[in-house]
Amino acid sequence: MSLADTRQAPESLAPKADDERPTIIIQPVRGWFQLSLKNLWAYRELLYFFIWRDVKVRYKQTILGAAWAIIQPVMAMVVFTIFFGGLAKISSEGLPYPIFNYTGLLPWQYFSLALTSTSNSLVASAGLVRKVYFPRIMVPLATTIAGLVDFAVAFVVLIGLMVFYQIVPTLSILLLPLFLLLAVVTAGGVGLWLSALNVQYRDVRHAAPFLVQFWLFATPVVYPSSLLPEPWRTIFGLNPMVGVVEGFRWALLGTNPPTAMIALSTIIALIVFFSGVVYFQRVESKFADVI
Repeated sequence: MSLADTRQAPESLAPKADDERPTIIIQPVRGWFQLSLKNLWAYRELLYFFIWRDVKVRYKQTILGAAWAIIQPVMAMVVFTIFFGGLAKISSEGLPYPIFNYTGLLPWQYFSLALTSTSNSLVASAGLVRKVYFPRIMVPLATTIAGLVDFAVAFVVLIGLMVFYQIVPTLSILLLPLFLLLAVVTAGGVGLWLSALNVQYRDVRHAAPFLVQFWLFATPVVYPSSLLPEPWRTIFGLNPMVGVVEGFRWALLGTNPPTAMIALSTIIALIVFFSGVVYFQRVESKFADVI
């Protein structure tokens, strides 16, 4: 390299002039649906950081680490199998009760963890919300997505159960990602509502565990929805997690497909999600002042 080249190198690394720097204009958005996908894409790296932060914090300074993602649903499966499958003799539609129950517990465990974590996500990130500008919706969305790591770990146990009970999935297993997406949409929609409400009403943090307990028994995790006669069985689909749980069993275990119920659950999940986005965006401007 010549002397002339070495003299020119620092000039190329010099700061750009003010007129060459990108300008970011922050202005209010109008309309009911204010979610800007372009804005979210611009902050995608921050979303990755939030997801990674939530995963690390969840198991920080724990002895068993990610093994808790397996221990919790497995222990719940054992308890439910003893009391509901053994003592109460709850129907499992001709399937071994442990795998029938665990297939429902898997999406439910993801949903309940995402719901309780997301409800307090904005308050836990109060320092960032008050000081730095970024799309606030990324905080609850990151918490919702981070729960998929636990889901993936716990799914290994389900594969082992299917091998143990010699259950071969049918082609309906190709629909499993859609039902997982439905679980994410449901958890994200409820999480947006609760996280936004929790900023102003801290009672939400205490009410969330009670909501999860009630929701568990309103969802066919320990029992099949076939116990309900029509038309109540289809109306049962107003609970979006009903479609998720029954969809998982259909895709993995080959149970009868309750198509009307799943369709109704899908519609309700989309309504909850988009209404959650609308409400979140409407009150987002007040977060920094209230939190």
